[in-house]
Amino acid sequence: MKTVMITGCSSGFGRETAHHFIAQGWSVVATMRKPEHGALPASERLRILPLDVTDPVSIRRAVEDAGPIDALVNNAGIGWMGPLEGTPEEMIREIFDTNTFGTMEMTRAVLPQLRQRKAGVIVNVSSSTTLKALPLLPVYTASKAAVNAFTECLALEVAPLGIRARLVLPGRAPTTRFGANARTRMSASGSTPDAYQPIAKQVFDAMNAAAEEPVTEPADVVAAIWRAVTEPDCPIVQPAGADALALVA
Repeated sequence: MKTVMITGCSSGFGRETAHHFIAQGWSVVATMRKPEHGALPASERLRILPLDVTDPVSIRRAVEDAGPIDALVNNAGIGWMGPLEGTPEEMIREIFDTNTFGTMEMTRAVLPQLRQRKAGVIVNVSSSTTLKALPLLPVYTASKAAVNAFTECLALEVAPLGIRARLVLPGRAPTTRFGANARTRMSASGSTPDAYQPIAKQVFDAMNAAAEEPVTEPADVVAAIWRAVTEPDCPIVQPAGADALALVA
């Protein structure tokens, strides 16, 4: 039985991906910062571990407790919407610590065992915002664009060792809490200068107007992750969702 370790499983893409792998007969190590906040049904093939991807000690402990794994899905991430000038320094660091450095450190932690077995897959979940520049997203997009470059270079680096690295680019997914959380953080920061409010209004109005357009469903992302893990010949970059595919086109 193969085992996948997935970060950020308390909700959204991570939780749905865990559901899918369990249904397909895999053993799943689902991780989250606060396991008591998760909502995964009990299964003999499921283990839930606490993990904070910004904490090296937490990473090391979780990887040790997980034991041998065949695939790692770096899904944990935080969103942010706001102009650079209105983004506190501590928020910039938190975003990069989670989205970028957390992905890198998780990858570094599992590579030795994959290299020893000369097999394994690392899937990094990024964002389709990296395909098109948008206002209010300079920090978040930069953190994810770094993941894109990291993954594409890593894929070339580890391929001779029998390891695959793949990148999934989800589009906008209104059914997850990600966008709502990002908007809440922006409002809570209270540091956005008034000069940016008209721009913010335009962005949010455009998002509301696009509510009926094709977007990304969690199933789209799950399918892309599954393909990245199980199909050795799939492309390194996997767009996920109708809007992500439209941006690629």
